[in-house]
Amino acid sequence: MSEPLVLGIESSCDETSAALLRGNRILGHVILSQDVHRLYGGVVPELAARAHLGVIGEVVRGALEEGGASLGDLDAIGVTAGPGLIGGLLVGVSWARGAAFGLGIPLIPVHHMEAHLFAPSLENPRADPPFVALLVSGGHTLLLHAEAWGRYHLLGETRDDAAGEAYDKVAKLVGLPYPGGPVIERIAREGDPARHPFPRPMLRRNARPGDADYFDVSFSGLKTAVAERVREVEEKGQLEAERAHLAAGFQEAVVEVLAAKVRRAIEATETPRVLIGGGVAANARLREALGEVLPKGGELLHASPRLSLDNGAMVARVALHRLREGWDAADEGSVADASLPFPGLVRAA
Repeated sequence: MSEPLVLGIESSCDETSAALLRGNRILGHVILSQDVHRLYGGVVPELAARAHLGVIGEVVRGALEEGGASLGDLDAIGVTAGPGLIGGLLVGVSWARGAAFGLGIPLIPVHHMEAHLFAPSLENPRADPPFVALLVSGGHTLLLHAEAWGRYHLLGETRDDAAGEAYDKVAKLVGLPYPGGPVIERIAREGDPARHPFPRPMLRRNARPGDADYFDVSFSGLKTAVAERVREVEEKGQLEAERAHLAAGFQEAVVEVLAAKVRRAIEATETPRVLIGGGVAANARLREALGEVLPKGGELLHASPRLSLDNGAMVARVALHRLREGWDAADEGSVADASLPFPGLVRAA
């Protein structure tokens, strides 16, 4: 029996995306990013929702045409139901609900961050649990131990800014455009991170397992430290000359903190395999640092840059997993939820 044909829809932030998936094979995939937010230095929720509404039909049609299929060929629709910006979520969920109802096929709500967890498996058949997972995006930073799909132990999380959010805010501080992650990574290659040695928050040398901050991260203090240093160099008229060094110092601080937390997770769980997902997973310096903390014989799993960003293919992959596990339509749920709980996630003892 052939694998079901699944459509995945993503609209949680500022990418409208749809993908057609059969098994782990992506047949069609469209990602439409919203450039308007560059004018404001961050995502404007109302503008994002309007943009999703205006293009979602065309994006789905493009994915179907690329995959040589029609709506009537679909066996199920997966859609990001949360977390995210409620306006954008409502656009995606409403479209998917109407289509699924009209076609008489299952509608499968998907958690955005669990979709990032599944994304590497679209390209690497070895990207299956068990593994330690670092999920880093514009809105979330989570450190998990995944025993199996659907069985996740939360080790740590951010107490304030997510890693991606910190990149965006620091980019704005030093006069760089939104989104901040790619541009900071690019110019940091030209800078000296030692020139501006920023603090490594929540990375005490005497930290022990069981301490409240052992796995958690915090980036608001780092952002404040960057802001203070930027004021200093601006007063001297040196921001242009120091921009790359500031970016390098900031990035190295973030990367060192995240890599150290992952090392602790590897040791605590005795799990040598690490998966990184979310938009910040595309950062080459972070992947390099994580590779350095792996034990002998360890393995680093990550998606390509395109599948690390918000996309419909990862949503369809989670929906496919639900179908394989025996999806019950009674479990569908029907509403977008900006704070949707992560399914199967429990805080580690």
